[in-house]
Order: sequence, then C-alpha cells, then structure tokens
Amino acid sequence: MSSAPIRRRGADGATVGVGIALLVACAGVARNRTVPAPERSVFEAVNGLPSALEGPMHAAQFLGVLAVGPLVALVALGLRRYRLAVAAVLVTVMKLAAERVVWQVVDRERPGVTEPNAIVRAGSPTSGVSFVSGHVVLVTGLAMVIAPYLRGRWKVVPWAVVGLVAFARVYLGAHNPLDVLGGLGLGLAIGGAANLIVGVPEGRSREPMPADR
Repeated sequence: MSSAPIRRRGADGATVGVGIALLVACAGVARNRTVPAPERSVFEAVNGLPSALEGPMHAAQFLGVLAVGPLVALVALGLRRYRLAVAAVLVTVMKLAAERVVWQVVDRERPGVTEPNAIVRAGSPTSGVSFVSGHVVLVTGLAMVIAPYLRGRWKVVPWAVVGLVAFARVYLGAHNPLDVLGGLGLGLAIGGAANLIVGVPEGRSREPMPADR
C-alpha cells in the first residue's frame, strides 16, 4: 500500500498566528466582563430572530459537542486516513486544555447575566464562564484538519458548519458574539497547530488519494 505524500504548510503556521491574534483581541475586550454597545447590538439582532429557528438551531449546536472530535477520528480510521484521525484527537485534547487556560484569564458571564434582554432558548446555560465558546473552538479546529482532505466545493462544508454552530450559540443565548469570535480564533490556532504536527496530504488531481500511514 503506498503512502499519500504529506507536507507541512506555511499557511498553517500563519493561521496559528492569525488565530492567536484574533483570540487576544477579543479577550482584551471581553476580560472587563462587560458587553460593548456594538457587540450588544449584534447579539440582540441574532438572538431576537423568530422563535421558529429554535428547533433547527438547537439541533445544529450539537455539531460542536465534544463527542464530535472522537467521532471524526473514528470515521477517519474507517477510511484509513490515519493522520486525520490523529489530528482530530489532537484538536479535541488541545481544545480541552486551551479553553481552560483562557478561562483563567477571561471571566465573562453568559448572556443570561450580561445581556439585559437576552432570550435564553433550548435549555442553554444562563450563568458560568462564557468566553470562549467551546463549541466553536472544536468545530473550527476540526474544519482546519478536515478541509485538506476534501476537494472542490466540499472544502466549504466544514466552514459552513463553523458558521452554523457560531450562529446557533448566539441565537440560543448561550454566548455573546465575541465569545464565538474568540472561539474561532482559538480554533484556528489549534487546527493550524495540529496540521503542522501531523501534516496534510499534498494537493492532487481528482483521482482518489491512497490511504496515509
């Protein structure tokens, strides 16, 4: 069985830097535990959308639960994409560790506390640490490691999931916008780091890629 050519991309290193910069910028605003007026306006615009969206958004948020990381790893093993399986596990472990570090620095409460007009839906928590959104961290990190294995328009799918989960968490009243934006930054950094550690497949034609080893 031949091995798929593997490379480590400079773009992933740049993504780590961009992700960290985005995280730090969001944390600098969120750490004072208040919600600036522009952020509140965005929250109210999304959170105040019709209640008919509650069911679909409640379902969509489950795409970001912790079990999704191991599930991606299992599917990758079944497809003999062993490096992807390792990368998915790395993303899950790094997410658990990194978000706890962030929580020690930024202690902002949920919209149920910080937003006077918050509509909390689908049993979303109303108190506790809100920055960063763990759901968004995970799906962003997974999007980073999955996308190199997809071709053409399929590469958009993981990022559409990121946008959907981020939107759902704000709509449901679980997070403020900077919570999900900071989660995006941390997820980019984690996913980029995982790609640098494990490597990604070389770009190829539309012919099937051999399994990696």
